[in-house]
Amino acid sequence: MSQAHYQFLKYQLDAGLITITIDRPPYNVLDIALMEELNHALDQAAKEESAKVLMITSAGEKVFSAGVDVMDHTPDKVVQMIDVFHGILKRLMVFPLPTVAALNGSAMGGGCELAIACDMVVAAEGTKIGQPEIKLGVFPPIAAILMPKIVSLPKVMELLLGGGLIDAAEAERLGMVNRVVPRESFRADARAFVEQFLSLSRVALIYTKRAIREASGKPFFEALFTVEQIYLKELMATADAVEGLNAFMEKRKPVWTDR
Repeated sequence: MSQAHYQFLKYQLDAGLITITIDRPPYNVLDIALMEELNHALDQAAKEESAKVLMITSAGEKVFSAGVDVMDHTPDKVVQMIDVFHGILKRLMVFPLPTVAALNGSAMGGGCELAIACDMVVAAEGTKIGQPEIKLGVFPPIAAILMPKIVSLPKVMELLLGGGLIDAAEAERLGMVNRVVPRESFRADARAFVEQFLSLSRVALIYTKRAIREASGKPFFEALFTVEQIYLKELMATADAVEGLNAFMEKRKPVWTDR
């Protein structure tokens, strides 16, 4: 187990799982200082050679994050705020390993954008999710890009133009959340969700995520050529691809070397 120390975050690597916990009570508001730390933590996480999954969550039981600090939206700070906040999302977009947002509570504004920028989302029952920026006379840039990739366009229009919040159960029906779990067992259930990935080969996870990402949005034959090249020239050159196939034929559990 390894740990790193930040002022507004908790960073831990344990048995292949990197957990970044936002810790700025009571609402885990994302101010510039916290977001700078989160950028640094994501850079550190991307270099962890023994990691297989990244999970982002928050301290407390009611709020994942109420979003970016309104005080950092003022004209003298907004350029820096956008640069630092969007730096987080850019890092998540290219992060090589599976990413999971574990919503212990409400995710609003920038908190919602942070969640949907992850590959998967687990949420505690009763969690509220949404983008209320329109009520402040602005809009959420990241959600305007990412949400239509997840949710139907008419529903995106309702959520972003209306600024209302939905609960985790509806978010699951819409495809924004993978799993809703009981609040009283949230931490254990979130850990159980990521366990399915921790038993797998790191290189297989990396190449599978890369194939999904690079094929996304391309015409079928272009996408097929892309994933064929990843499969044949890169994945099949790894020791773990050979080990996995041999283990299956020999009816034994594979021993991953993550190479």
